[in-house]
Amino acid sequence: MAQPRLTDFFARRRPGLRAVPPRVKQAWRTPSPAKPASGAPARTPGSSRKRARPPAEPARDHPAPPARRRLRLPADAVSGPTAPPAPAALAVPADPADATAPAVLAVPGSPEQASLSAGLQPCLATPEKKTSSKVTFSELKSCLQRARELGTRAQELRASAQRKDAGEPSVLEDQGHPAGPCGEKAPAYQRFHALAHPGPPGLVLPYKYQVLAEMFRSMDAIVGLLYNRSETVTFAKVKQGVQDMMRKRFEERNVGQIRAVYPTSYRFRQERNIPTFKDGVKRSDYQLTIEPLLDHEAGSSAPQLTASKLLQRRRLFSQNLVKRVREHHSAFLASLNPPVVVPEDQLTRWHPRFNVDSVPDIEPAELPQPPTVEKLATAQEVLARARGLLSPRMEKALSDLAQRTAKPSSPGSPGSAPPATPPANPPAALKGVPQDLLERIRCREARKQLAQMTRRPEREQRLQRLERLPELARVLRSIFVSERKPALPMDVACSRLLGSYPVALSPGEMEKHVQLLSELLPDWLSLHRVRADTYIKLDKAADLAGVLTRLACLARAEVVL
Repeated sequence: MAQPRLTDFFARRRPGLRAVPPRVKQAWRTPSPAKPASGAPARTPGSSRKRARPPAEPARDHPAPPARRRLRLPADAVSGPTAPPAPAALAVPADPADATAPAVLAVPGSPEQASLSAGLQPCLATPEKKTSSKVTFSELKSCLQRARELGTRAQELRASAQRKDAGEPSVLEDQGHPAGPCGEKAPAYQRFHALAHPGPPGLVLPYKYQVLAEMFRSMDAIVGLLYNRSETVTFAKVKQGVQDMMRKRFEERNVGQIRAVYPTSYRFRQERNIPTFKDGVKRSDYQLTIEPLLDHEAGSSAPQLTASKLLQRRRLFSQNLVKRVREHHSAFLASLNPPVVVPEDQLTRWHPRFNVDSVPDIEPAELPQPPTVEKLATAQEVLARARGLLSPRMEKALSDLAQRTAKPSSPGSPGSAPPATPPANPPAALKGVPQDLLERIRCREARKQLAQMTRRPEREQRLQRLERLPELARVLRSIFVSERKPALPMDVACSRLLGSYPVALSPGEMEKHVQLLSELLPDWLSLHRVRADTYIKLDKAADLAGVLTRLACLARAEVVL
């Protein structure tokens, strides 16, 4: 018995497929509505667009395969208005890999498009109305809020303009924040540069003064390089070099500030006939030349700007900047209530309420200017220069022209004197407080701030250690309790403290803290020297709360002193 082939099964199912020739790809084109293709059956609006199958023979052993299910739309969608079949509807073949999913492209105006739009329109009508109403209300609310904000901003700007016209300080100046060149607030890294300065607090210079000191250092280095080569130093050469070093603008105004801070640093002159090798500057033009002022040493032919002299001049420039800040600081101390007087040799840091970065800029000093050539620009100048050289008729014509062109000077209205500032009223929170009590509090605060300004660095380190002692005492007692030993070596105790204390300290610094703790509380913590090692002995039976209280009192007493 022969083995049946797989192709025989398909032949029984669809015998008509044997004689079907291979499919040929047809050219895509839109059929004409008037002349349908010959041989093609007429299509009705409800008919399918699929290729017709050959009819299966009725006398077969196997039943016919079930027909494909057609897409049925809801009744409300089908009941919509139907349009005649559009000729622009194209049957798009599906992916060749999927022979069971032919895709149909519905062109506007076709029955499928009409039925779909009729079915989707009633579902989308109501949500659109609700959404539009909600969006309109939110937009109106946001516009109203924006209008209120703009109105408030306009009132603030109007009030600030009125205060500026009246001569009152602006809000930014009242708060102690310097304003930028365009009236805007300066960046935070400039306004709070003194607070973010690394290292212990001291006589910190403002940010703009530090930038000026760096400009002087760069300028001095370039001037010394050119001067040692016996080359004429001009401002154009120095400007380009300083800008390349600092990546900041360097103008004649900065040179004037340097001269105002350190008048004996350079000699400035206006000279010409200096080769520039530039097309924009002529040889006959005047240029600002810079010459450093140096002390002539005995035995040397020509003074040189050496590295030691550069360091000396840089240090002197920084000292002059500190002197200028000291002047503003003294004026601030005199304006306090009560005023504070600090000797210059005892001042180690600025007042806590003194805003260092709000110090005004240095006024630039006068620099030599090129000689100006007199140019006659108006008829009045020509008349004054040529008086007696012209005919009377010409002089009269020039005088009439000068009178017509002269602007009438409006008489200045007598400005009203600004009202006197009323005495400062106490704030509402201090109403009812006796005045003598307020005076005593102010005096005590002034003494505390004076002690803080005149405190030495050694004293500051001792106070910092006193602040850390309560936490260190608590950690040290827990170490002794966990070790269960009457005494511990100094290096072991310090290593345990370094591992438990949150602040990173060196072993030597931690040992100084332990020694200070033994000096303040000898009855609670004692040090014993045994041969080459130091041992710590602690009284674990003592009350820890009492020990912490005593340390806090000692630290408070040290701060007051």
